[in-house]
Amino acid sequence: MALYVLSGSPGAGKTTLLTALHQAGFAVAEEVSRRLIQEQVALGGHQVPWRDLAGFAELALARMVAQHQQATHRGGTTFFDRGLPDLLAYLEVAGHPAPPACQAAVAAHPYQPQVFMAPPWPEIYVNDAERWQTFDEAVAIYQALRRVYGRAGYTVLELPQTTVAARVTFVRAATGL
Repeated sequence: MALYVLSGSPGAGKTTLLTALHQAGFAVAEEVSRRLIQEQVALGGHQVPWRDLAGFAELALARMVAQHQQATHRGGTTFFDRGLPDLLAYLEVAGHPAPPACQAAVAAHPYQPQVFMAPPWPEIYVNDAERWQTFDEAVAIYQALRRVYGRAGYTVLELPQTTVAARVTFVRAATGL
């Protein structure tokens, strides 16, 4: 079993890369946060990051743990659009302490030692209904992600700012897949 994380700056092409990896035959796990925001907005809920980050993180944590467990039981290789340590980084940027349950989940649900990190990329960055951060905020999130993954013992491999096909080649070469 090999669980790989694609993380990085919002709007830096992670989901597009994940889609290409899926088209190449790999199992993928979609970004939990984006789906949760869509659900909360549709329900008129308040557990969205800009209103209740702690509540949102709690919802995301439960889903991300379930997602990790499903991939573990399935076996094989799975690429994740963000991993559990991402929650710690988002909380850090907002000045919120990480709940002990979140820290425990990060420790209990590891991924492969190398994490693919998409750097801020202003030429492709756009806001949408789920991506509300300014570009400067996206840069701050990226910096926090690098710190958090580094502290957790992961090796950060920065994705090149290039075509999707070249990014797929980079990931496949780095993983040996």
